[in-house]
Amino acid sequence: MLERTVADVVVERLRAWRVPRAFGYPGAAIAPVVEALDASGGDPAFVPARHEETASFMATGHAKFTGGIGVCLATQGPSAVQLLNGLYDAKLDSKPVVAIVGEDASGPLGGAHQEIGLSRLFGDVCNQFVRYARTPAQVPGLLDEAFRTAAATRSPVCVVLPRQVQETVVPDLLPQSAGVLTATPGEPLARVLPHEADLDAAAQLLGGAQRTAILVGQGGRGAADEIVALADRLGAGVATSLLGKPVLDERLPFHTGVLGEVGTPAAAELMGGCDTLLMIGTNDPWTDYLPMPGQARTVQIDIDGRRIGSRYPVDVPLVGDAAETLRALLARVPDGPRATWRATVENSVDRWRNEAAERAAAPAEPVNPQLVLHELASRVPRTGAIAVDVGSVLYWYARHLQLPPGVNAQLCGTLGSMGCALPYAVAAKLAAPDQPVLALMGDGAMQLNGLAELVTISHHWQQWRDPRLVVLVLNNRDHSGMGGGLEPRGDLSRRRPDVPYAGWARLLGLHGVRVDRPELVGAAWDEAFAADRPCVVEAVVDPTVPLAPPEPAFADLRAVFAEGAAARRVRDRMLDAAVTVEAEDVV
Repeated sequence: MLERTVADVVVERLRAWRVPRAFGYPGAAIAPVVEALDASGGDPAFVPARHEETASFMATGHAKFTGGIGVCLATQGPSAVQLLNGLYDAKLDSKPVVAIVGEDASGPLGGAHQEIGLSRLFGDVCNQFVRYARTPAQVPGLLDEAFRTAAATRSPVCVVLPRQVQETVVPDLLPQSAGVLTATPGEPLARVLPHEADLDAAAQLLGGAQRTAILVGQGGRGAADEIVALADRLGAGVATSLLGKPVLDERLPFHTGVLGEVGTPAAAELMGGCDTLLMIGTNDPWTDYLPMPGQARTVQIDIDGRRIGSRYPVDVPLVGDAAETLRALLARVPDGPRATWRATVENSVDRWRNEAAERAAAPAEPVNPQLVLHELASRVPRTGAIAVDVGSVLYWYARHLQLPPGVNAQLCGTLGSMGCALPYAVAAKLAAPDQPVLALMGDGAMQLNGLAELVTISHHWQQWRDPRLVVLVLNNRDHSGMGGGLEPRGDLSRRRPDVPYAGWARLLGLHGVRVDRPELVGAAWDEAFAADRPCVVEAVVDPTVPLAPPEPAFADLRAVFAEGAAARRVRDRMLDAAVTVEAEDVV
């Protein structure tokens, strides 16, 4: 009978915390834990990535897609350094991840080859909790404290385990932590509601508004019904952050789409014309697209009070869970739809949707990347997950892919690190092997780490009940990473090397489809979703298609709605007389 070691205790604590799998890259200083995981019968499983960075992205992706706690493993030195990117992703997007790092301090002076000061290395990204285990008896309590901290603060934490401690044989009666938290870490750990006086003040402010805009972030997940009900009651228009894109049905007639540089003109116009702003669970960094300071009175709802007012001046702060806070507001806000404002918003949405279709249909050489996402929109499975990378693909996703309700989409929203989509997709698929998964990326991200992680997919896919994991690669050979004509087409020395992405997939036993003609785009998507194994769709697209960020529309709608009735009548008569008058002149 094998002796029980501290590494076995680590596996027991992971199991107690209901961790289904840990992602990592084996190394000498973490080998005892990896070996214990391999002997655990898959409870929890160890998922080896091709690189420590992708392992940390997988752990963060697991937290984003499941609401659970992600776990990643690494050894000391450069292996530990490579975890930082995925952990910063977790920190900036507020997701719980536990990093377990091995260290070998067996040198004559306590040092080791590849030695790095791990407490300083992780001190910023895991600023809520970085601890060393010095004795075997400390390990259970340290791990439990790490998981509790990650869950409570929605952030990454780090536990460093010396190899000598991992290998120590322990008695069966090794002290255990007093208790294990069983709440879902992605949700509030307690019922959090604003004060009654604040709810009353917010209701009064919103009730008196004439042109309300609602901006929804990822904190609005689970509150879609309440958001729509309040928007209808106020006659409001709705926009979302990138992270908030999956919260609401984007087919709603008053849903203007994503706000910001990657977003839509309709969303910019909504912010330009509103006199009141309700922010729900958002920390959106594109503040240039918010109303001008002083233009709109603002109510902000967030579970984390530290974020209130961090992006825009707030008149009434509401610290609380989004769904419960909105229900409390619905009980207070009177029903008084503002038909003129709602009609204006819906007209703006209609104009943008027609424009988006025209942009997708525009000729390009050889394929318009907007067409690729436009054709996907009608074929997106009604369940499953979508992982989105950084680059020009983010623009086309934000504008052209309307998400069906129930589809979970995730991206590296705040850090904006390229190379996240395929690790995210692997984590999503392992968490729900009976659901389809999409990964949307450019050729830069694919060359960065996607080619390697296709090996991980080829290793696991035959265990999945639903084999559909479809990877889109927008191959524009553009070294800038953004497309939109930012690189001179004629300078081949500055162009990204072309790689047969679909061919590489076929070499690994996966399916691959290459598209270089616009009339084949729809058929390529049909083939990919019908394949009996994961598929790479390589779309050869035009790098000169402009990204065309929307202009913040401060003057147009704001001027129209700021004027009084008499001024509007004067303006209308002037327009009837074919006199051209700028909106600013009649305010």
